[in-house]
Amino acid sequence: MSADGWKTTEEAAEETAAQTPGGARREPRAQASKGTDGGAGGAVLRPHAEETFADELAALAAADDRPRPERWRLSPWAVAMYLLGGTLPDGTVVTPKYVGPRRIVEVAVTTLATDRALLLLGVPGTAKTWVSEHLAAAVSGDSTLLVQGTAGTPEEAIRYGWNYARLLADGPGREALVPSPVMRAMADGATARIEELTRIPADVQDTLITILSEKTLPIPELGEEVQAVRGFNLIATANDRDRGVNDLSSALRRRFNTVVLPLPGTPEAEVEIVSRRVGQLGRSLDLPPVPEGLDEIRRVVTVFRELRDGVTEDGRTKVKSPSGTLSTAEAISVVTNGLALAAHFGDGVLRPGDVAAGLLGAVVRDPAADRVVWQEYLETVVRERDGWKDFYRACREVTA
Repeated sequence: MSADGWKTTEEAAEETAAQTPGGARREPRAQASKGTDGGAGGAVLRPHAEETFADELAALAAADDRPRPERWRLSPWAVAMYLLGGTLPDGTVVTPKYVGPRRIVEVAVTTLATDRALLLLGVPGTAKTWVSEHLAAAVSGDSTLLVQGTAGTPEEAIRYGWNYARLLADGPGREALVPSPVMRAMADGATARIEELTRIPADVQDTLITILSEKTLPIPELGEEVQAVRGFNLIATANDRDRGVNDLSSALRRRFNTVVLPLPGTPEAEVEIVSRRVGQLGRSLDLPPVPEGLDEIRRVVTVFRELRDGVTEDGRTKVKSPSGTLSTAEAISVVTNGLALAAHFGDGVLRPGDVAAGLLGAVVRDPAADRVVWQEYLETVVRERDGWKDFYRACREVTA
C-alpha cells in the first residue's frame, strides 16, 4: 500500500482483472518483465526501455553519487547521461538514446525534477515518444504508465474507471475502482506518460488541469481524493502537424513546460540516428548488420533531407517538397524494410533496389502531386549525381 492507503501499481494490477480504461490490460511488472520471455517460448518483439537497457541503468545507479529527487532511480545528471550516452568510471559504455542538443535533454530532465509537467513538442519523427519512454524508464524505472491519446480517448483513461461487476455486487468503493495510469503514478510517485495529447478531445484534456495544478484527483463518487506523492510527474507528447485538431487550452498549456525537439541538424547526425536505431531493430529481427548498408543509409538520408528542405545539399538546386513529412522515423522504416528484403530475398547486403520501393512509398503520399515531385527530383538531381547510377535505375524501375 502507498502512504495514503491506495494500492501500489503492482497491487492494483494483480487484483484488477478488468482492462484498464483507454489501453491494454496492465500485467504486474514482476510478471511482465521476466527477462524477455514472450510467453510462447520466444523473446518479446520490443522489450520496454527499462528491460532493454537494464544493465546500463544498473551501472548508472551504482556509479551515481549525486543527489536524487525523492523516488527517482537516478540523479538528474545520471538521467541525462543515460539519454545522451557516455562512459562511466568503471568502463561501462552508456549508449546514446537521443542524438541532439544536450541542453534540450537537460531542460527536459530538470523540468521533471520540478512541479511542472513536461510537454515534448515537434514534427512527426523527432523521437518524442522515444525520449518520453527513456525519461520515464530512467526516472521511475517504469515506462508503462501510459495513456495513448486518440480521438476516442475517454475521460476514464486519465482519471479512473469502474469494475462494473464489483460495482454491482458491492456498490461504489475502492475495490470497484479501476485506476488509470495517471492515478497509479500519482499514488506511487512515478512518471506517467500521455502520447499525442492534442489528439485527445479538449474536454478530456482539461481533466489534467486539476491534476497538474493541485496535484490531486478528486473522486466525487466516494467523497475522496488521491493526492500525488513526491516523485510524481507527467510527460506528454504532441505533434506540430496536429495544430488546430484539439489545441491545448491556455489554462492547460500553462501547466506544462514545453520542450521542442528539432529535426537532426546535420546529415551526419541523422545518419548516426538512423544507423543506430536500424541496428537495434535489426538485431531483434535477425537482420544483416548495418555497416554493410551504410552507403544506402546515407543516400536515403540525403534524399529525405533534400526533399524536406527544398534544396540540394550543395545549395545549388531548388527542388519541390512532397506532402509527407519525410521524418527520421520514416527513414528508419525505409532502411529496416530494405534490410529485410536484402536478408530474405537478396544476398544480405543492402543495395539500392532494396530501399527504392520503400522510398517511393515514403515520398509519394499523394499519388498525383507527389509522384510528379519525385520524378522531377530523380531526373534533375539523382540522375546527374556521381556514384548514384544504380540508385537512379532502381528508383526509376519501381516508379515506372
